[in-house]
Amino acid sequence: MKTIVAALAGGLLALGSTVAAAQEWPNKPLRLLVGSAPGGGTDAMARAVADRLGPLLKQAVVVENKPGVSNTLAADATAKSTDGHTLVMGVVTAHAIAPHLLKLGYDNNRDLVPVAFVGTVPNVLIVTNGLTAKTVPELVSMAKKEPGRINYASSGTGSTQHIAAEMFKDAAGIDIVHVPYKGSSAALVDLVSGQVQMSFDTMPSVIGQIKNGKLRALAVTTPKRNAQLPNVPTMAESGLPAVEIGAWYGVYMPASTPKPVQQRVHDEVNKVLAMPETKTRLEAVGAELTPMTQADFAAFHAAEYKRYGDIIRKNNIKID
Repeated sequence: MKTIVAALAGGLLALGSTVAAAQEWPNKPLRLLVGSAPGGGTDAMARAVADRLGPLLKQAVVVENKPGVSNTLAADATAKSTDGHTLVMGVVTAHAIAPHLLKLGYDNNRDLVPVAFVGTVPNVLIVTNGLTAKTVPELVSMAKKEPGRINYASSGTGSTQHIAAEMFKDAAGIDIVHVPYKGSSAALVDLVSGQVQMSFDTMPSVIGQIKNGKLRALAVTTPKRNAQLPNVPTMAESGLPAVEIGAWYGVYMPASTPKPVQQRVHDEVNKVLAMPETKTRLEAVGAELTPMTQADFAAFHAAEYKRYGDIIRKNNIKID
């Protein structure tokens, strides 16, 4: 009996220490890592959250960009961090797509834990003004007449832009050429100038160029039209229902993070998402904010990981 009582007391003491540590956390500024360059969709999501999260946690939340390798450099750094104050603004590219295409230096499903889901944005099929195509069928017709002439940009191999374009190629039966960049910003410069002709970039990255007429939107890749581009049809409405994809975002932390700390980050991020100014800021770039419980986010992560694995195998998508 004494042994049992001692064990219970020890367990309660350990639990009390964990809770106390969580209450004292954070005790220094936090880093919110982003796997793409400034100006992209992931960066926009991260900064909208960080700006309001810092005051709630009473510590600065510094956004740090680590672009490259299909958004996985930031995830890798987070998975291997030991300071207890590093998070990553996860994106579908890093957590559901790249693990099927790349040999990573960490285990995506073991070393990181989904903590707080943020939201989803559509990919948008955009073309340079130098192309005469005004609709998806016109673009398909043009590509069939001149196989291999049209180039498409992406923010990197294995990105949603890359996957969407490969799905488009397969569904439409066309030959277009992939030109990967290190982030959306560089790709958009060449799109606007006409160096490349099209892309399936994410809404936050391109909404400004679409609205100011520098690029033309032909379709969105989500099942429904987006409120920011109500006159732009879906890919399904354009005759290609198989091309359905969206970029989702959420905060991940190292799997070693104490559960009470994970819960606090989850709760505070959801408070940020409920703020009218945050909702206005993100909805203006086409984001649909869909807060989840942490358990629901974990289930969503697992389902998306499987879904993209199936898509990649079905379309025989590989990194050159």
